[in-house]
Amino acid sequence: MRIVFAGTPDFAKSHLGALLKAKHDIVAVYTQPDRPAGRGKKLMASPVKQLALEHNIEVLQPLNFKLDEDVQRLKDLKPDLFIVVAYGLLLPQVVLDIPTKACINSHASLLPRWRGAAPIQRAIEAGDAASGVTVMQMELGLDTGPMLHKLETPINDADTGGSLHDRLATIGSQAILEVVEKYQSGPVFGEVQDDSLSCYAKKLSKQEALIDWHIPAQQVVQKIRAFNPFPTCYTFSGNERIKVLSAQVNPMAHQSLPGTILAVNETGVTIACKEQAVTLKQVQLPGKKPMLVSDLLNGKHPFQENYVLASEL
Repeated sequence: MRIVFAGTPDFAKSHLGALLKAKHDIVAVYTQPDRPAGRGKKLMASPVKQLALEHNIEVLQPLNFKLDEDVQRLKDLKPDLFIVVAYGLLLPQVVLDIPTKACINSHASLLPRWRGAAPIQRAIEAGDAASGVTVMQMELGLDTGPMLHKLETPINDADTGGSLHDRLATIGSQAILEVVEKYQSGPVFGEVQDDSLSCYAKKLSKQEALIDWHIPAQQVVQKIRAFNPFPTCYTFSGNERIKVLSAQVNPMAHQSLPGTILAVNETGVTIACKEQAVTLKQVQLPGKKPMLVSDLLNGKHPFQENYVLASEL
């Protein structure tokens, strides 16, 4: 089959790599336009573009598909399958209708649970017991198409947004290969999603990464895990912004104001929440590398018992 692939970040790169390793015929790759990145703000090619160029595959980077020539260019490629993974564009119906077999998408959620931009992090933040990848046939709605294949994985207590991302990238690559094999054998039919079971996984923002100590400790810890490594949860001690990379629930009872530092000792820094408390295990001070709190407390540090950390800017 003639396959056109569309994707942008590392998650999509894993899928493209699996397709190439399986010797599928990738006739072209679509990805987002190069964007400024790093301290020098130099234009940076996406991970998908870099991989495609390494394999001498034509790379196309339209801003969208509003121009007739961009739609015609895709038609000229005569794709049997259009595989979309974290591309970053909502595709119009004229594009979805081009492939002779289907336009399919690998989405990092057990649909219909989490639809939208950040399903991996929202699953951890919500305390879900499991996540996975769903390969679906695309339609105009946001992640609403018929489900063709699912692979599931448990969410462990130690999972972060980063670790679950990497595991789902591998699982998704396997799932997309299995679906491609099905299309090589004939028509593939999907299961219609139950819209009533869906939640919207909105895009992550740095603003919401500020820890709200007025929620239960378990929810604080889930958010810290979900937002590691990006956008990384943080709190303030005075004017000092402290990133929090790892923490655990401390079941101690207290009557303190949420955000109050209850203890600073060899076990960590313990902070009052609406229910129970949280003990910080790994943090990053401004201009410093991430450190275990147990190591940080051996030197100068910004934590003082009874100080109340801010929950809003």
